[in-house]
Amino acid sequence: MAITSELVKELRERTGAGFMDCKRALEETNGDLETAVTNLRERGVAAAAKKAGRDAREGVVSSYIHAGGRLGVLLEVNCETDFVARNEDFQKLVRDIGMQIAGLAPLYTTIEAIPAADLEAKKRELLEDEALAKKPENIREQIVQGQLKKWFGQVVLYEQPFRDSEMTVGQLVTESIAKIGENIRVRRFVRYQLGEEM
Repeated sequence: MAITSELVKELRERTGAGFMDCKRALEETNGDLETAVTNLRERGVAAAAKKAGRDAREGVVSSYIHAGGRLGVLLEVNCETDFVARNEDFQKLVRDIGMQIAGLAPLYTTIEAIPAADLEAKKRELLEDEALAKKPENIREQIVQGQLKKWFGQVVLYEQPFRDSEMTVGQLVTESIAKIGENIRVRRFVRYQLGEEM
């Protein structure tokens, strides 16, 4: 199948990958757009994993104030260079994450950021559940692990579903790393809601 410039352009718009990468992916998949998207995303995840160890000391401190001024978020998102911190794609990512925090109120950035005491308290709470005591002993640990994973999806920013998609916030950040070409991480955030904790 002939690879047209329109097909390459569409793939670039969907993935943010470079022109030659898109053309090569389409050639490898005989013009199959969906397979090319999948291949580019897999390559991007692999590239992002290589960048994950790199130091990210630049970035922005940003705010998101929800309509009506009753809810606000202050967050720090890091990248490797101040040039990327001013990049439009990076700025959009930061805005999207601010809205995510405002809407779903996570407590922690990553699973690793959960204090050991909080994690142990949650495990203890799950193990003390009366419904769990009625289950066979050999599957209780699996049930607790499943319930913990569900809890992570509620309270951990990187584990939450991004908007109404199948993608998590962590996967969104990984895709952005692949697209932008630098390590990116949400370092910290604070969410304020009017009248909270009074």
